[in-house]
Amino acid sequence: MLLAIDCGNTNTVFSIWDGTRFLCTLRTATEHQRTADQYFVWFKTLLHHHGIMADIQDVIISSTVPRVVFNLRVFSDRYFNCRPLVVGKPECRLPVDVRVDVGTQVGPDRLVNTVAGFDLYGGDLIIVDFGTATTFDVVDSDGAYIGGAIAPGVNLSLQALHEAAAALPHIDVTKPDHVIGTNTVDCMKSGIFWGYVGLINGLCGRIKAERGRTMRVIATGGLAPLFQQGTDMFDMFEDNLTMHGLTVIHAYNKEG
Repeated sequence: MLLAIDCGNTNTVFSIWDGTRFLCTLRTATEHQRTADQYFVWFKTLLHHHGIMADIQDVIISSTVPRVVFNLRVFSDRYFNCRPLVVGKPECRLPVDVRVDVGTQVGPDRLVNTVAGFDLYGGDLIIVDFGTATTFDVVDSDGAYIGGAIAPGVNLSLQALHEAAAALPHIDVTKPDHVIGTNTVDCMKSGIFWGYVGLINGLCGRIKAERGRTMRVIATGGLAPLFQQGTDMFDMFEDNLTMHGLTVIHAYNKEG
């Protein structure tokens, strides 16, 4: 079995792939201080809770937080007796090209999403990922990653608003009943929700115009279902897009 690990700035996700489906998906907060032994105790405890007996033989890692990779490597070596494949390292080959400015370091999560999107839907895609940052990734007709845009994430914007303006409370992200708020909380909800809907529509529309062709838009990430309620820009929603991409990359490297 394959253990796919996606380490983001906020959460780290572990999924077990048996070759046909994901048996389970587990989440923990991303903390660079966490040791390999701590990962294993947490991981083993939850597997036992779910009643899963997993014979893990391979591990693949995508991480936007470089400092956690070392302990995840030790975790893989010590407990599964395997050297993990790490997206972005020279030994990890991608089934798609990366066509950006020379010297540019593209986030591994964006490359993995590109691979997944092209595998599922072909080329000419815009992938909108609602994470700590909201990213817009453009996939060419042949599956190549050709760039995109990065905006502050929804929760990051809320946190900055709360911390920078003492009178403004911290709120949850929901779709407001009205655009015009009649109290502080409703005004904030409207600004965040409809502001990000405008961001999504505006950036996707400009990318399509710049490319001059029909493009499909894939949404992924925890807040994607919420923002689907405010725009018809999304053609598909893929909850496990990144994990699917990791399985595709792993299979590609095994075949080679």
